[in-house]
Amino acid sequence: MNQSLIDYTLHLADNSLILGQRNSEWCGHGPVLEQDIAITNISLDLIGQARNFYQYAAQLINDSQKKQGSQVSPLGGDLEGASEDSLAYLRKEREFKNCLLVEQPNVDWAQTILRQFFFSQYQHLLLQELQNSKDEQLAAIAEKSLKEVTYHLRWSSEWVIRLGDGTEESHQRMLNAIDELWRYTGEIFEPVSYERQAANEKIGVDVSKLKEPWENKVKDVFTEATLLFPVKTFMQTGGKEGKHTENLGYILTELQYMQRAYPGCEW
Repeated sequence: MNQSLIDYTLHLADNSLILGQRNSEWCGHGPVLEQDIAITNISLDLIGQARNFYQYAAQLINDSQKKQGSQVSPLGGDLEGASEDSLAYLRKEREFKNCLLVEQPNVDWAQTILRQFFFSQYQHLLLQELQNSKDEQLAAIAEKSLKEVTYHLRWSSEWVIRLGDGTEESHQRMLNAIDELWRYTGEIFEPVSYERQAANEKIGVDVSKLKEPWENKVKDVFTEATLLFPVKTFMQTGGKEGKHTENLGYILTELQYMQRAYPGCEW
């Protein structure tokens, strides 16, 4: 069993699922109809990516159980016959491996846009490298997802510029969003054990090498948006290892309600 591959795949899935769930909160509440549809479609893209990663993780878990003749999931619980649904709806908060950035609340349109921009810029760089993974399934998911993320990045970049170089209020809202979210960006580029092992085995990506190109891309957009690049600050970490902010608990309460209330229900 390659536990690091399972954990790495779950990390990728959790990032997409939680951000997709966050963005979906805008459905029917967007500032204008066109952007309401845009953010909802981005949510669907992210949840679709999560499904692909969860399906692969479930396959890895089930294959591992068959080889070991065990009914105990390598996740630490009873997940006999793991599926994309059980991985999304039946894991607890400490079992999720998403970075802290994606679970932060929407607050307003500016914070939603900036969160998406930060993550999309990272994800775009990540998927470009992940296409070269020795794991054919991860490489295929990365290639498919990159087309969607290219749009996510273009869309969010344009909005950062539009708000940053817009009115006095929109500029201030972007400054507030930077103050709130910047502290969660450092974690993305600090690899944890399963990321390091996946990178060493040429399965995953060495995220520490993505930090400099990510910062350069962010600086370019911030310059056009008349926003100052933040000074160094203390970075919050822990999400990749299951140590989350209280926000994730509220997300999972809503996300997992139906499955918890009516176990095994299907459409």
